[in-house]
Amino acid sequence: MELADLALFKTVAEAGGVTRAAQRIHRVQSNVTTRIKKLEGELGVALFVRGRQGMSPTPEGRRLLGYADRLLSLADEAQADLGTRQPRGRLRIGALESTAAVRLPRLLSALHRAYPALDVELVTGTSGTLLAQVRAGELSAAFAAGDVGQASLAADAAFVEELVLVSPGACRRPPTVEELRQRTLVAFGAGCAYRSCVEAWLEARHVRPPRVYEVGSYHAMLACIAASMGYGVVPRSVLRLSGAGPAVRAHAIGRQPWRVTTWLVRRATDGSRAVQALRELVLAAPARARRASGQRRWAAGTE
Repeated sequence: MELADLALFKTVAEAGGVTRAAQRIHRVQSNVTTRIKKLEGELGVALFVRGRQGMSPTPEGRRLLGYADRLLSLADEAQADLGTRQPRGRLRIGALESTAAVRLPRLLSALHRAYPALDVELVTGTSGTLLAQVRAGELSAAFAAGDVGQASLAADAAFVEELVLVSPGACRRPPTVEELRQRTLVAFGAGCAYRSCVEAWLEARHVRPPRVYEVGSYHAMLACIAASMGYGVVPRSVLRLSGAGPAVRAHAIGRQPWRVTTWLVRRATDGSRAVQALRELVLAAPARARRASGQRRWAAGTE
């Protein structure tokens, strides 16, 4: 199985058929068909379902497509890394939604100015998902919170977020323990480090919310809280950027600010110039971002 065959397979999958793929890469249709059949013979599985509307990957084909994306991306990364002094090619970064919205615009702008030939792709997700994608090679690096101490990964402190408890604007004081027992927790889905933080905090107070309403964005979370659906925990930086105003109210959690570190995570064996360029920019940031290196890493999971 050669990279050229994987590139051809990916083109057919994206084009939805041999004819369109052949036109896209300027090859004769019979050649494309022969090479796809050869690849299927080598692997011993059917890679496509052929129908009147074109071709679509089989379950095995979808699995191979994931490998093809990663292998072709890795080949591009190797060529870019070894063939030039300046980082270039594609750098796929993952980030928490809060980090992408608040922290990364300035950092990625600086990265683009310093390395204009570097093509950066940013995806968002929970920390659990992002860490799995870094381990699998689907992401070059990721900004994640929570427990990132894994043997195959390396991490540098990037940012420090202060978490605040957010309630509807009419609530002028923090909710009591009894009130928390009666109200809905509005949070991201499983794999969210901040959700893990608030759930651990509630558990220490013997509080189990009667229900958890899961949302997919901070915009939705704050809108639900403003509508008196319940309460949630968000980074103070997100609250400042949201423009929610008096519709919600932030409360400090405890006597001391509740701070959680966001880490720049990469594979421990990754020495690519693009990832190192990103890391250097993060480490060159003001020291406030790295003061948290000695702070507690939350053991339960991920944003």
